Amino acid sequence: MDKKELEEQIINNYKQDETMMVLVFAQWCVNNDLDPAAVYKKAYPGEKGENEALRHAISLTVPKEESEYISPETLLGVLSLFGNDDLAFVVTEEMDMLKKRKNDE
Repeated sequence: MDKKELEEQIINNYKQDETMMVLVFAQWCVNNDLDPAAVYKKAYPGEKGENEALRHAISLTVPKEESEYISPETLLGVLSLFGNDDLAFVVTEEMDMLKKRKNDE
């Protein structure tokens, strides 16, 4: 494998991992009755246009009844791996609001 092929493989692996990160985020939102696009928009309000990776991930989500549990720690860990601090901050706020709502019930 030459240097160019290795670089392409590394880029493709990163893109696959990034896709998985976005899917974990989107599914966690669905599992918690949150709109992934709305949560994402809170983290990145100035982003113009639609995020293609997020749109694709949302199309791959399943109803929460069919999904495996995604712990808050898992989601935050995945976001952290990609340096997605702005989204992690908003997700943490959403987690706090979810806890508050549960406690108020």
